[in-house]
Amino acid sequence: MTLQCPVLSSTNYTVWAMRMRAIFNVHGVWEAIDPGVNGDAKKNNIAIALLFHAIPEEQTLLIGNLTTAKEMWEVPKTRHLGSDRIREVRLQTLMGEFENMKMKDQEVIDNFANELSEYASRAASLGSVMEETKLVKKFLNGLPKRFIHMVASIEQVVDLKTISYYDVVGRLKAYEERIKVEEIQPEQNQLLFANSAENAKEKEHRCEHCGCGNSNREDYRRGQGGGRVSGKSRGDGRVQWDKSHVKCYKCNEFGHYISECPMWEKKDELNLNRCEDDEPTLL
Repeated sequence: MTLQCPVLSSTNYTVWAMRMRAIFNVHGVWEAIDPGVNGDAKKNNIAIALLFHAIPEEQTLLIGNLTTAKEMWEVPKTRHLGSDRIREVRLQTLMGEFENMKMKDQEVIDNFANELSEYASRAASLGSVMEETKLVKKFLNGLPKRFIHMVASIEQVVDLKTISYYDVVGRLKAYEERIKVEEIQPEQNQLLFANSAENAKEKEHRCEHCGCGNSNREDYRRGQGGGRVSGKSRGDGRVQWDKSHVKCYKCNEFGHYISECPMWEKKDELNLNRCEDDEPTLL
């Protein structure tokens, strides 16, 4: 089997070390690195050859004079991770950040799970392998209150010592998708109700002229034939409507509204004349 070795850079040491260890295991020479057995010269030479393929040219002179694969492996490790004391300080800082991690209210499950996985990988690169049980408990304890019911169910149903980290993440992700569906449905119903209420409010009002209900605002501007009334602007800024097509519902004549009907004035004069005729004469 031929595997291409990843090339070390200034930013990919953690991933590079993981891939190189897998390649060493495929060739059966990892023991030349850890614990660093020098008895098998063939394995040592294979490991050295693989390291020459994986280390950039500018760093080759730093390891060219070394005779064992373990010594060559320690050069980039010390350069990127520091000595044991510096590595211990970095690990303590990393674990402090890990313990203080909390998922934000608007954050999604995938982002929070990936952040925890990244911290576990960084801890492994510093020599501390994080147990999966610790990772599971930290994930559940770092979730916001909207997941509290699901967290309680998981803690009661499954054994946190045996369940895998990605199994817990999958359960919470499915629950998150269900919450989204339930939140979207009420919002859609409220929007439909608001639109219906607004349309009903626009249609339901009383006519300014005849007082009829369920009338459109433009109805009083239309004649009985259904034609729309045109208007012209007056000097004071108001619109003077063309009433030639407007039919009065009192006298059935065109040219005025019912509130402007002259029949109202004639009826008032007729009633006044009747009152004067019926006035008793004093003897």
